[in-house]
Amino acid sequence: MRIAFYAPFKPLDHDHPSGDLAIARGLVQFLEDQGHTLEVQSRLRARWIYFKPWLWPVLAADFIQSLKRLAEKPPAVWLTYHTYYKAPDLLGPLICKLLGIKYIIFQGIYSTKRKRKITTLPGFYLNRYALKTAHHIFTNKVSDFKNLQRLIPGHGLTYIRPGINPRAFVRDESAGRKNRTSWGLDSGPIILTAAMFRDDVKTKGLSWLIRCCAGLMETNPDFCLVIAGGGKMEDHLKALAEKHIPGHYTFAGKIAPKDMAGFYSSGDVFAFPGIRESLGMVYLEAQACGLPVVAFKNGGIPEVVRDKKTGFLVPMYDCPDFPGP
Repeated sequence: MRIAFYAPFKPLDHDHPSGDLAIARGLVQFLEDQGHTLEVQSRLRARWIYFKPWLWPVLAADFIQSLKRLAEKPPAVWLTYHTYYKAPDLLGPLICKLLGIKYIIFQGIYSTKRKRKITTLPGFYLNRYALKTAHHIFTNKVSDFKNLQRLIPGHGLTYIRPGINPRAFVRDESAGRKNRTSWGLDSGPIILTAAMFRDDVKTKGLSWLIRCCAGLMETNPDFCLVIAGGGKMEDHLKALAEKHIPGHYTFAGKIAPKDMAGFYSSGDVFAFPGIRESLGMVYLEAQACGLPVVAFKNGGIPEVVRDKKTGFLVPMYDCPDFPGP
């Protein structure tokens, strides 16, 4: 069937990788593999759009174009991926109401605390309208499911366990050996980690991991921490690694999504704290490649890692148990 698609938080071709983008692309790929046709209605990123009046003409143009296009040839459903207070869906609800199209949301988020601040109040009500308008909402996070139950009747809400296409992440020993050779690492345990080097909890988590690895220099003197990613905090992280684990680190740069399976196949364990991590697709990807993971027991991580079966979940900031028990 034909599906009208919109991702208000981040378009499918956005050049900054993230877990949300990986989920969106995986969802689209799954639907296309099932024989459905998805038609993107807009590439407009609606993040904080209610405070960005220069984007309103773009929104209006996309609304008119989509309305005309879908009026001539209505789709079976409209599917919006990820609407929440920062990036509410401002297209789907009204277009679907005007044209009588079924409106579906995957990964809708509802948080009543957002109506307590003037800066988030507009986004709260715009997002609430989208959620209330939906014919059905699917969510892949338990906490979001519980929050949505306060707003959406049970028959309009479904929880789907998070997942990935396992065929896209299979351990590749040949690629792993090639990576280790390029890094100059022929022996010794290799700890892998990956994240965008943003000035937020991603870099805080990497910084904490680097400091914890300093404790391994006596017990496992041959170890190496391999860090994949890029961003404006790269120099800061390199200086931190040189200070705490000199001679025991390698920065692998940005790894293309198609090469991540080879990256995971290069190490012995994947370690990333995941401070307030919503889900953490990297954990699913690493495990699919046969790699045990180490992470904090917080956020949505316990939904994707089975403690002491596929990895180790440790209390927040418990350095003795990081990067491995």
